[in-house]
Amino acid sequence: MIERLETSARMSRIVKHNGTIYLCGQVCADATKGITEQTQTMLDKVEALLLQAGSDKEHMLSATIYIKDMSMFAEMNAVWDNWVPQGHAPARACVEASMARDALLVEISVVAAEK
Repeated sequence: MIERLETSARMSRIVKHNGTIYLCGQVCADATKGITEQTQTMLDKVEALLLQAGSDKEHMLSATIYIKDMSMFAEMNAVWDNWVPQGHAPARACVEASMARDALLVEISVVAAEK
């Protein structure tokens, strides 16, 4: 069975299937901020969605991070490294990409297991 949460005509924020949770791409809460703040609020949103879906960051399986400019990679990673629980890092990819809005600096897509 497939369960879709917070679904619109375009997408679902959360999709659950066979114990796996898929989150739609998450961006920051305030695009006027710098990479550190954008990364932190983006990860805060991921954490809230994982909890809503019956999971947590210790159950992340994979993360794909899209960053506007690789010159911000170290700053983004500093926030990421503090956020991911030690010993529970997911498989991860990070690529430089154009963003949907010019002010956005980072976006993430996460797949996790249910608790």
